[in-house]
Formats: sequence, structure tokens, C-alpha cells
Amino acid sequence: MWLWELCSGNVGEISSSVRTNVKGVAYANNRIWDTAEYTIPTQAVNSFFVMTNIIKTENQSKQECPEVNMFCDLSCFSTGIQTGRCVDYNVTFKTCEVEAWCPVQPMENPPEPAVLRSSEDFTVLIKNNINFPKFNCTELNIPQDFNNSCTYNKTTSPLCPIFRLGDIVQEANQKFSEMAVKGGIIAIRINWDCNLDSWFYDCSPKYSFNRLDDKETMPGLHFRYARYYKLPHGEEQRTLFKVYGIRFDVLVFGGKLDILIPKKSTTTLVLR
Repeated sequence: MWLWELCSGNVGEISSSVRTNVKGVAYANNRIWDTAEYTIPTQAVNSFFVMTNIIKTENQSKQECPEVNMFCDLSCFSTGIQTGRCVDYNVTFKTCEVEAWCPVQPMENPPEPAVLRSSEDFTVLIKNNINFPKFNCTELNIPQDFNNSCTYNKTTSPLCPIFRLGDIVQEANQKFSEMAVKGGIIAIRINWDCNLDSWFYDCSPKYSFNRLDDKETMPGLHFRYARYYKLPHGEEQRTLFKVYGIRFDVLVFGGKLDILIPKKSTTTLVLR
């Protein structure tokens, strides 16, 4: 006689790969912004970065110039090599002179509202492959009946892998218009709560979202990069960008599983 024994346990380890594809076009500051400009490669694993705000300093060249908004004292913060001279910053005060890319970038707050606040309408397609090595089981978060015009909604389309960025931020209980000013970090959590038994097979992803950076003490995310070019007479110049944006970290977790295992009974049937 064969019986079925129900065994429950946690998946110890899963293998996972994540690919993302952001789409959307914005018009801001009298120009068109496409994916080649507002999506910037990130060194973080399974993450993508979308620029939402920017401060641009144009026509910088290597020379000597006054430091920005700093008096000539020990508090002088340098963006270049200090020459040791104290020079006029304007008619009001003097500041440290530096050898740097001049004019140095001004110390100012990011634009408000954010330059690319309309990026909340951009969408991202997330492709997530997972594998349970112990059970030789592979899954993809793309449904078999996938409709590429769908948009994720936790009630009406909970399995759609296309997400509107504004909806992601809203699901994390944040306001996109506020977060876009200084940037931040949002987690997209994919939880695979799977039953791998062949009789009751069920393995579907569940999505949840939350903010990772502390908006009270150290909010925001920004960095700088430059584009270089040469003038006709050979002088090198650059445009410096201080970029603010939202980094989305895709975090994948394995769920629980229940397995039915056949077990031979040692019970003896006695006929009388």
C-alpha cells in the first residue's frame, strides 16, 4: 500500500537573473529627452536608474577662478587645486582661488519642480528568470498569455510585468513629484511563493515596493558626470551635469514549497 506524506520546508537558495527595459519620452527645458539620456548605467546589481532632475554647468575650461560662495578661511571647500590666493568673488566678498574647471559649479538647490517630473509616466518591463537548482525547476515572470499593452495593477493586473514608474513610487507610499526633486532609492521586491508538487503546482510572482533611502536624515540620490569637446582652436571644454534621479533595485526572494512524497506503508492487512 502506498500513502502520500506531506513535507513542508523553505527553499534554501534560488538562482535569479533580472533584465529591465525602460520606455518613455519627455519634453523639458525646450528639448526632447529619450531613454539614451535619462537612463544611466548603474554599478548596482539588478538595478536601473532614471534621471529626474539636473543642474547643468556649461562651457567649463581649465583655468584659475574664484571658488563658489566660500570665504578665505579654513572652511574653504575646494573643487580644484587651491593657488593660495584670496581673490574677489564679487563686489561683496573674497574667496579662495582655485585651479580647476571654471566656472565651478554653483552651490544651489536642485530645480523645483523637477525638470523631468513627467518621467512618472515612463514604464519599465521587468524580466525575471528564477531557478530552483535542487528541484531542477525554472520559472519566468512573463505570463503565457502576456499582453504587452498591460500595466501592472495589484488588483486588476497583479501578474503584468510592465510597471508605470509613478505607480511604483505610489505603491511605496511616496509622492513622485517630491521624490523627483532630489532622487532616492526604491525597492521592487519579487517574491516567488511556490508549490512545486506536480499535483498542486503553483509558482507565481508577487510584487511589493518600498523606499530604501532615509528621506528624513539623508534623502536623495545624485552624482556628477561630464561631456567633453574641443573648440576649433583646440581648447578643451566640458559641460558638467549634476544629476538627480531614482534608482530602482529589483530584489528577488524564493518562497515556501510543499511536496507530496510517496511512502510505502508497513501496515499489514489481516483477513479473517
